[in-house]
Amino acid sequence: MRERLEGPSDILPLLRVNPRGLTVSEIAKELGYNRNSAAKYLEILAAEGKVTVRNIGTAKVFSVARRVPLSAFLCFTKNMILVLDDRLTVVQANDQYLKLAGTTKTEILGRNVADPGLPVVSDPEALGLIRTTGKEQVIADIRPARGKEECFYQIEVIPTTFEGGDTGLTIVLEDITERKRHVRNMEFLARTARELVDLPAEADIFEYVAETIAELLPGLPKVYVESYDEVNRQFFMKAMFRPEVRDGCSRIVGQNIVGMKFPIREFLFIAPFFETPSSLREMREMHFRPFFEDEQISFYDVCLHQFSREACEGILRKYRIGKLFLTGLVWQEQLYGVVGICLCPDEELTNRTAIESFIRQASIEISRRMTGERLARCRQRFSDLIDFAHIPALVIDRDGRCVKVNQEFTDTFGYTLEDILAGGDDLDEALPGIRDHGSLGASRTSRSITVRCRDGTHKPAVFSTISLGEGTKVLSYEPGTQ
Repeated sequence: MRERLEGPSDILPLLRVNPRGLTVSEIAKELGYNRNSAAKYLEILAAEGKVTVRNIGTAKVFSVARRVPLSAFLCFTKNMILVLDDRLTVVQANDQYLKLAGTTKTEILGRNVADPGLPVVSDPEALGLIRTTGKEQVIADIRPARGKEECFYQIEVIPTTFEGGDTGLTIVLEDITERKRHVRNMEFLARTARELVDLPAEADIFEYVAETIAELLPGLPKVYVESYDEVNRQFFMKAMFRPEVRDGCSRIVGQNIVGMKFPIREFLFIAPFFETPSSLREMREMHFRPFFEDEQISFYDVCLHQFSREACEGILRKYRIGKLFLTGLVWQEQLYGVVGICLCPDEELTNRTAIESFIRQASIEISRRMTGERLARCRQRFSDLIDFAHIPALVIDRDGRCVKVNQEFTDTFGYTLEDILAGGDDLDEALPGIRDHGSLGASRTSRSITVRCRDGTHKPAVFSTISLGEGTKVLSYEPGTQ
């Protein structure tokens, strides 16, 4: 008897030269197998459709199949296929499923899908569908557990009748992880686009950015967001998610991290960074020791030396931070901040494209907010300038409407803004030509008029007009002569 068995590959040539067929005992004797091994290999060949069996008395006689075997079709599909008998035992598996399972056909045939260890089909959700399938085909999407990796499959359970009348099931599996991830990411970006537009002015947008990115991260999310002060060239830590990570890091460094400033003048523009604000636009991946040997920039340097080396080491080890994905909040070459995504050594950033798209969305909204805030500050400074001027002044918009008067104007002529808005023709009589004067196109003009004050008295006055652009003008008063 052979000590090393070649398996089914030896049996087919033997049957081809014996077209009338051979029994299990005859095959075992010819090839030097023991009878049990020969019977096992014949079962595999029969399940694959490569041999047929017929009963002659009490003996089973095996012959080479004269039809195209099922296995010949299974190799032409990209999907994973298992064929089960009525006891849910595997009688056939294609190469695609064997690759997923990391096993061989010999090892998998005869195993029951209820036994743990078979990928996807042994998952409780899939097993429940398999066990409850009756006479009708069942198709469903499932999300089996596969370590830390997120995956989705479409499972098709097809009732199957074999030659001879036995019944079983054919399981067809399609990996739809990328399809599901794409749909989910599109839904995510559509939702966040609406949320950013509707985000209340008083809401902390940096905190929103951190919390939203965390939705797409594996394990315990670790995200921080910093704003950028262009004038002083420094970052400010604005948000860190999750709260327990923020609080833990704060305890390690000995102070509240949120609110800290990170001056970059002495760091980012010299070795080892050589960065500029605009170069921070693209996301880059960094690796840290002791988890990776290819560290190029240390975590201590990334923290701009604001924490001690011991604190940086403590943060890395406590939260197993082996990777950092860093990208800027940039819109139209303007840097508004940075986002840092920290991952464990074995975690992957599977939603990178969606995260980068969301960061661009958030950058646009931050730009809009900051532009609005700057405009509001300019308007407030302009309003303060008029209010605190030591001469009477009023402001007329591009449509010739008076929109502001200062206290000096009211003290001099008696009119408030409400009086002017309600005055109509009476105001034109009191301040003749004042509306026309406000619509002059010159950048600076002067005009003498006689003002009828609110108390009925008259005062000669010279009003000078300064054009501020977009049609807005400031009229200031100088005493006139009789």
